Amino acid sequence: MAQTDNNFIMLPTVDFCFKELMQNEKVRKGFIAALLGRNPEEIRETALIPTILPTVYSDDKLGVLDVAVLLKDGTQIDMEMQVIYFSYWTHRILFYLGKLYTGQIKKGESYKKLKKCIHVSILDFIHFPDDKKCYHKILFCDSKTGTPYTDLMELHILELKKIPSKVRNEDGIIRWMRFFSGKTREEFSTMAKTDEYISEAYSELMKLSADEKKRLEYEAREKAVRDYNTLMDSARSEGLKMGLQEGIQKGLEEGRQKGIQEGRQEGMQEGRQEGLEEGRQQGRESTTKEYTCRMLSHGMSPAEIADLLGEDRQMIDKIAAEFRQETEK
Repeated sequence: MAQTDNNFIMLPTVDFCFKELMQNEKVRKGFIAALLGRNPEEIRETALIPTILPTVYSDDKLGVLDVAVLLKDGTQIDMEMQVIYFSYWTHRILFYLGKLYTGQIKKGESYKKLKKCIHVSILDFIHFPDDKKCYHKILFCDSKTGTPYTDLMELHILELKKIPSKVRNEDGIIRWMRFFSGKTREEFSTMAKTDEYISEAYSELMKLSADEKKRLEYEAREKAVRDYNTLMDSARSEGLKMGLQEGIQKGLEEGRQKGIQEGRQEGMQEGRQEGLEEGRQQGRESTTKEYTCRMLSHGMSPAEIADLLGEDRQMIDKIAAEFRQETEK
């Protein structure tokens, strides 16, 4: 960890810290107002709601949100802080937004009851590599005219890695993004002077950082993320090595059968590709099992692990069962 004990402060990019900050109603109100482009005083109520999305069938994929908020007008907002790169993030957030929207009504109830649902992704990685905008608000609209079709579903994507150099009179959402990406007490303290709601977030951050129990939970979560990144890097390296070795061998064998230089070259190329894919798959399965066991030892549930890794719930349950058997011996 970068901070010394005397200067320790939690970082909002760790999802545990973000969730704890959003327990504070004033902090929620300030952030939501910035997202919606409204005065915080207009946001009259921001009630936290369950973060486990409802399922209809027993084999439905479980959805677990970081923070879910219900506004007084019925609007639902789910917020997720994501540090680890996720290949299928677009698929994931559409799944969550869809479940949030359809979960508002039960069988036989009128569609009239459906209210606006907003998903907010706060990402510490690049999601849109082809532009420099750090904040995207995405709506349903006509692809030719750009005319909005409905405002009942919205996506807000915040990319912390793209925050521009500081300028005067920054709008509220950029100030909040700058706060979430802060790394030191000095940075947070400076940002707290720009906005009373960010000042409240800084005060809450200080309280959380001084709470020994919260700090232990925070550090366990931070370690889990760090271990995951290390394991993934190791798996990629090992999978590539295995794939290359197997690919070269298969390529040579096939190349010998095809004859001389041309056949060998083609065989090696195809074999390398096949070997790389097989190696990556083996590495991925091994990494999934190892990281699942680590997270189980940190007290995370199979449902949370499956959601975080984007893996099949049955596979995670199987690993969890094997893990329990091993620990009970």
